[in-house]
Amino acid sequence: MKWTDSREIAIALADTHPDVDPKSINFVDLMKWVMALEGFNDDPKHCGERILEAIQMCWMDEAE
Repeated sequence: MKWTDSREIAIALADTHPDVDPKSINFVDLMKWVMALEGFNDDPKHCGERILEAIQMCWMDEAE
C-alpha cells in the first residue's frame, strides 16, 4: 500500500482498530497507525495533511 491508497488504508484501519472513532484520532497517531499496517510500504516523507485527511474521510465512510 502507498499513501495514495486511501480507501484500502481506511479499510485496513477499520479492521485493525474497530473500536476507534476515526473522527477522534489525531494526524500524528493516524500516520503512525498507517505506517504500522501490514503491507504498507511507502516513504513517510510522501505523507502530508491532505493525504491524512483523505484517509480519515475514507475511514469515516467505512465506519458508517
